[in-house]
Amino acid sequence: MIEQLLLPFQFPFMQNAFWIALLVAPPTALLSCFMVLKGWALMGDAVSHATLPGIVLAWMLGLPLITGAFAAGMACALATGYLSYNSRVKEDTVMGVVFSGMFGLGIVMYTSISTNEHLDHILFGNMLGVGARDLWTSGLIALVVTGLLALKWRDLLLHAFDPAQAKASGLRTGLLHYGLLTALSLCIVATLSSVGLILAVALLVTPGAIAFLLVRSFGAMLITSVLVCAASMVGGTYASFFLDSAPAATIVLILTAIFIAAFLRRIAITRRTSRMQARQV
Repeated sequence: MIEQLLLPFQFPFMQNAFWIALLVAPPTALLSCFMVLKGWALMGDAVSHATLPGIVLAWMLGLPLITGAFAAGMACALATGYLSYNSRVKEDTVMGVVFSGMFGLGIVMYTSISTNEHLDHILFGNMLGVGARDLWTSGLIALVVTGLLALKWRDLLLHAFDPAQAKASGLRTGLLHYGLLTALSLCIVATLSSVGLILAVALLVTPGAIAFLLVRSFGAMLITSVLVCAASMVGGTYASFFLDSAPAATIVLILTAIFIAAFLRRIAITRRTSRMQARQV
C-alpha cells in the first residue's frame, strides 16, 4: 500500500514536476495577493495571452522562448498602461482589446510557420516534460520575484490601497507600478513550461482570492496564499498521476474547489455573525 502511494515519487519526470510546482508556487501566490487587491485579475489574463506572439517571434529568430515571452508580456503591460492613461477608455476595456489583439496575432504567426513545437504545450503547459533548464529558469525567477515582493510588500500594499497616499508619503509610485508589472511578466515566464499561458492566470488570481476569504490581515494573507498554492500544486500533480489527467488542469480544479469551500465558509460566518448581532439588539 505504501509503495503504491509513493510510486509517483520514483519517476524522474514526476520528481521534476513536483520541483517545478514548489518553485512556481511562492512567487505566483504572493503576486496573486496584490493582483486581487488592485483588481488586476484581467491584467494577469491579458499578459499571459499576449506573450504568444513574442514566443513565436523568438522561435523564428532562434532566441530563447522565455525572452520573447517576457518582451511581449512587458509590451502588453506598457501598452495597456499608456492607452488607459491617455484616453477615456477604461483600463479593463483596454486590456481586453490589447490582449485579444496580441493573442490573435500570435495565432496567425504560429499557423504561418512550420515548427515541431506543439501549441498545446505553450497554451496548457507540459509539467511532465520539464527538464533541468526549466527548473533553473523558474528557480531563478522565483527567487528574484519572491525576494522583491517580500522586501517591498508594505510599499506595494499602500500603493494598492491608496496610490495618492503612497505618493504623498514619498514612495516612487511609478516604479512600484511598473515593478509589479515586471514581476507579473516574470511569473508568466516562470509558469510557461509548467501550467502554460492560459492556466497561468489561475495561479495569479485564485490563491490570493482564497486567502482573502480566509484571513483578515495582509501578512497572513501572503502566508496563506503560498501554503494554499503549494499544497494545491503538489496535490494536483500527485493526483494527476493516479487519475491519468493533465497536472495543470488538475491543479486548477483543486484551487477552484478550495475557493468554493472558502467562499461558502465566509458566507456561513457572515450569516452567523448577523444572527448574533440581531439577538443582541
